[in-house]
Amino acid sequence: MRKTTIAVALALTLVLASAGIAGAITNGQPDGNNHPYVGLVVFDVLDAQGNQVPSHRCSASLLTDRIVLTAGHCTDGTVAARIWFDEIVQGNPEYPYSGKTSYDGTPYTYPEFCIGCGGGLPGFAAGDVGIVVLDERVPARVVSRYASLPESGVVDTLANKTALDLVGYGVQEQMVGGGPPIWAGLRVRLYAPAELISGEFTHSDQFMKIALNPGGDSGGTCFGDSGGPDLLGGTDTVLAVNSYVTNSNCTGAGYSYRVDTQPVLDWIASFLS
Repeated sequence: MRKTTIAVALALTLVLASAGIAGAITNGQPDGNNHPYVGLVVFDVLDAQGNQVPSHRCSASLLTDRIVLTAGHCTDGTVAARIWFDEIVQGNPEYPYSGKTSYDGTPYTYPEFCIGCGGGLPGFAAGDVGIVVLDERVPARVVSRYASLPESGVVDTLANKTALDLVGYGVQEQMVGGGPPIWAGLRVRLYAPAELISGEFTHSDQFMKIALNPGGDSGGTCFGDSGGPDLLGGTDTVLAVNSYVTNSNCTGAGYSYRVDTQPVLDWIASFLS
């Protein structure tokens, strides 16, 4: 019997219902200042009355003092964005609105982005890359080093179980209550080691497959980690941006959109010139 798997995007809506905590499962640890270029970004959309309102949050990487790399399903349909680079955004009274502690910018989505057009199972999206161009430069006292882009095609050369570093502001706790389980968690930058699952699959030319093992010695991505970097272990090189998981428990395998393909690198480069 054919089994259908539903892809779950990792962007996190800003409003979560009240419920009881079931327990942390993503197995992350506070990042400190190890990856200062990874930030928490909030995107605005227009409501039915045409008002600009905060919609959802994702993770992102600063490539230069003004260019931010994230996922296409984070930027798609949005009209504005703002990003924080503090390790701990939880408790910031300005969040989720613009203020002295955030940097405003304009979102752009990769032209080939398409929800539901991805190949394979579950086929969440194609072209899942986005950019935010900030209105002002992030000073060196805030972020002193940046994420770097990979060489073209490097993911295809990596061995199975290649070490990866996952960084993001995703949720840490699954909430259960009167309705279906939902997720919540502090807005804190976390790090977890993970491993690449190499080999060819239907959309391996676009996506990187990573092991999500929150109960073991490594960790995984979950909601709010969308757009955050999958770094080559021990480096600042972004191989892919977090895209989707295949179940609401954020376990098994996760998929990240590769940024090492030449068309994607060329599109990103158009913002860097």
